[in-house]
Amino acid sequence: MPDAQQWRKCFRQKYASLEIVYTGASALMEALVDAGVSHLFANFGSDHPGIVEALAKARATGKPAPKVITCPNEMVALTCAQGFAQISGRPQTVLVHVDCGTQAMAGAVHNVAKCRVPVLIFAGASPYTQEGELKGSRNEFIHWLQDVPDQRGILRGYMKYENELRTGRNIKQMIYRALQIASSDPPGPAYLMAAREVLEEEITPVSIDAARWRPIAPQPLPESGLADLVNSLQGAKRPLVVTSYLGRNPHAVIELVGLADRLGVGVLESVPTYLNFPSDHPCYVGQQGNEHIQNPSLAEADLVLVLDSDVPWIPLFNKPSDGPSGAKICHIDIDPLKERTPLWYIPAAQVFRADCATALRQINERLDTQRQTPYREKHEAWVAELTRREQRPSGDVITAEYLTACVRRQIDRDTVIVNEGITNYSAINNHIGCTKPGTRFTSGASSLGWNGGASIGMKLACPDKTVVCLTGDGSYMFSVPSTVHWMARKYQTPFLTVIYNNRGWRAPKFSMLAVHPDGYASKAEDIDVAFDPPPDYSGIAAAAGGAFARIVKAVDDVEPAVAEALQVVREEKRCAVLDVWLEHL
Repeated sequence: MPDAQQWRKCFRQKYASLEIVYTGASALMEALVDAGVSHLFANFGSDHPGIVEALAKARATGKPAPKVITCPNEMVALTCAQGFAQISGRPQTVLVHVDCGTQAMAGAVHNVAKCRVPVLIFAGASPYTQEGELKGSRNEFIHWLQDVPDQRGILRGYMKYENELRTGRNIKQMIYRALQIASSDPPGPAYLMAAREVLEEEITPVSIDAARWRPIAPQPLPESGLADLVNSLQGAKRPLVVTSYLGRNPHAVIELVGLADRLGVGVLESVPTYLNFPSDHPCYVGQQGNEHIQNPSLAEADLVLVLDSDVPWIPLFNKPSDGPSGAKICHIDIDPLKERTPLWYIPAAQVFRADCATALRQINERLDTQRQTPYREKHEAWVAELTRREQRPSGDVITAEYLTACVRRQIDRDTVIVNEGITNYSAINNHIGCTKPGTRFTSGASSLGWNGGASIGMKLACPDKTVVCLTGDGSYMFSVPSTVHWMARKYQTPFLTVIYNNRGWRAPKFSMLAVHPDGYASKAEDIDVAFDPPPDYSGIAAAAGGAFARIVKAVDDVEPAVAEALQVVREEKRCAVLDVWLEHL
């Protein structure tokens, strides 16, 4: 039997005699590599022969190409790309099959759009010839069924950029343009599609400098607005920052810490997508989600600076003080108008479209005063309350707070936390105790099932980090765990999943009670949101990907189970899933 080296030599000799044809698909692969795309999250179909051939050719001839990650489910493919981009800042590419694959991405499209994640989605399209006029012409019955009037229209309302490639001769320029637009503030997804004939077209190679298509430089604050803002901050007695996704850029977190250190500005996270501020800083007053309470720090602030936030507060029950003596509100955002949200406004006196890292650096350079924070007592009270809530339960019902604290005690500050806990979002964010930028993430939107693919994407981007996924049972089912755990084993991306299992969808129940607190549904024993009996969630992962699986129902078993599961992830390099039963919804 020949060894591997001899086999590779024979393989190259075998293909050396083949005619090297350069096609639109060849240009596509080159453009992705030159643009810095390292991974292609792919779900191949009948529209991709040219791409499959170009990838095989690249491997046979030693040319660089993105690493293909085979994704049996399109939604998982896009959540992988989202997670990779969220933690690394580098956009990746998703390859899907015509209109069917485009639609199968479904809710993940909503997430990348609302989370402003740069990603390139590339879809094939049905051939536009049917009698062999061009290479790639229709030769399967589905080519007629998949010929739809407006494939791009399926995603048009969510894309920052969308287009169709009509020739292979300018594919590189179109790829660079799509990625440039996707990566420029505010970032977002781009969608390109091309028929088989375009990808099979024989073309002359062209050399184009991808560096000329870099994202647009971050926008600073205007000089006049900067002076007024600095004066307002220095004159305020209780200034408060409210933010949600400033932490997409770790440098912005560093600048916000600098502002807090200088002026004692309090920081409140509102439904945070990223870690925006270290939780152990004396200026941190916590985070708020859907809790129907007035946040006292927000009510007492005389200046509220909103930085990169889609929902800084929910005015029905939580907002800054208003009226003539109310708080002055200033707003800095990469997307201050929220142009893709039909109903949106806050009563801001000053609004700036600017990059928050740049804006905060400008502000910090202008400050000429330093003072103590008025928020230290609030921070200490917040920490004391968290400590009380996460104590071992007196009974044998596991609480989300205690479970999260058990996880926190078993991880280090570099561990990456993926949070899709839904009704336990706040409990997870508050009790997990993250302090380092780039270590805590949510989907940034509302389509469930992001957690599994995002964990794979983040592990691919940062293979040396431990990834811990904390998710509700409903979100876990939405994530297509059979696909996720097959992929995790194949591509060696082990991570721990902890399922906060309350045996149902608690969020719809809470929504119903908020609107109909005394209605028929509030008194009904069954409102069709329970999962009884529940699936064997960890067993699914074990069957699909050989994961360590355990169901945890007793309080005393929680911390030992977390420790053992993390040991499996770190030492055995395989996934672990803990199905932890909380109080029934």
